[in-house]
Amino acid sequence: MCVSRGFSNFVATKGQFPMKRVAFHTLGCKVNFAESSTLARQFEAGGYKRVAPSADADIHIINSCSVTEHADKKCRNIVRRLHQRNPDAIIAVTGCYAQLSPQKVAEIEGVDLVLSNRSKADTYAEVVSLAASSSPRILSCETAELTNFFAAFSQGDRTRSFLKVQDGCDYKCAYCTIHYARGSSRNAPISQLVAQAEEIASSGVREIVLTGINVGDFGHSTGESFAELIRALDAVEGVERYRISSIEPNLLTDEVIEFCAASSKFQPHFHIPIQSGCNSVLERMGRRYTAERFADRIRTVRRYMPDTFFGIDVIVGFPGESDAEFEQTYSLLEELHPAYLHIFPFSPRPGTPAYSMKGQVQASVKTERAARLDALCRRLHSDFCTSQIGRTLPVLFENTQKNGLMTGFTGNYVKVSAPYDKSLAGKIIDVTLTADNIVL
Repeated sequence: MCVSRGFSNFVATKGQFPMKRVAFHTLGCKVNFAESSTLARQFEAGGYKRVAPSADADIHIINSCSVTEHADKKCRNIVRRLHQRNPDAIIAVTGCYAQLSPQKVAEIEGVDLVLSNRSKADTYAEVVSLAASSSPRILSCETAELTNFFAAFSQGDRTRSFLKVQDGCDYKCAYCTIHYARGSSRNAPISQLVAQAEEIASSGVREIVLTGINVGDFGHSTGESFAELIRALDAVEGVERYRISSIEPNLLTDEVIEFCAASSKFQPHFHIPIQSGCNSVLERMGRRYTAERFADRIRTVRRYMPDTFFGIDVIVGFPGESDAEFEQTYSLLEELHPAYLHIFPFSPRPGTPAYSMKGQVQASVKTERAARLDALCRRLHSDFCTSQIGRTLPVLFENTQKNGLMTGFTGNYVKVSAPYDKSLAGKIIDVTLTADNIVL
């Protein structure tokens, strides 16, 4: 049930000046980024001017994350900093932290509106309504099922666009709050996503990143499959590149791999979570694959696409993880030689099975293990980039510059620099990779 609550310390003038500037502060995943961009377009269509997060604004929208305690803390710190800087600005918080802990968010000084993920699509209407009133509201839907699909894609923020194809997750891994924050797996129909890809292409964007909470699980709402989706998107004219932002190892099927390898549009770049290379830890986590299955997926992709960039998610210090179990993870990653590691020290989240598991690992041990993997990551990334020296590859250049340089990415996600040339921004140019133009 939705609840509303007023603040006794509300500044009456908040609803009395014309609201024209809105800033978005997006935390967490690419799904949030796509949703924030879509919300921003709604505000712009309503006559609001979108400004940078660091600029002064009349309205601040925080799209929060809650994957770790650090993410919660980051949201709280942003609210406090914004409120201190401008006590009269309206601050609205939505996203996963707002969904999981609405009352905690409501109690942060300066927050005027809390919107659950279920209500995220109503953000514009609720904020405009709040701006016209004399008292704030805290709206939460703690018990409501998350069954709606908020269609979203980013546009105008970067050279590439994030297209949200799926939301929610049914896996309920022992450490994860996502199912509770995002609900069950659901998706838009392929026809709608193709239309959105066509709209993105018509704006001049040449690369689309397919994003979701569990993209490989696409199809629950419509009886379609992820393989059918990528085939349909591959036919969209004007899009030259697609990337799959993250896909579970058990859902990276031979059919998907073979299609991506045959496609000129789907890039040799996969982001795949392993979380642990030890089967006993994977079992405690509630993951749906073994270390052997994960290794098989990596080797199968390489058989079809030898120069693939692999980004791998790994958690260190899961409850009960012994030194020997960690070493299994380290050894497997060293053997598989991915291009990059995304390392997460285990963060116990209230409401998850792992929160109360025995054998909680000391923070100092997690820090030491993360440091070892970070050193391994630097070596692996350097090895991968160095292996590409001498190849001539198409690079999509970004539209920003720093110190007179612009950067872009190859299809297999090697970052490349070049002297800034505005005419190259958003274009795909063949570049011969050297030790001087690769950015590590």
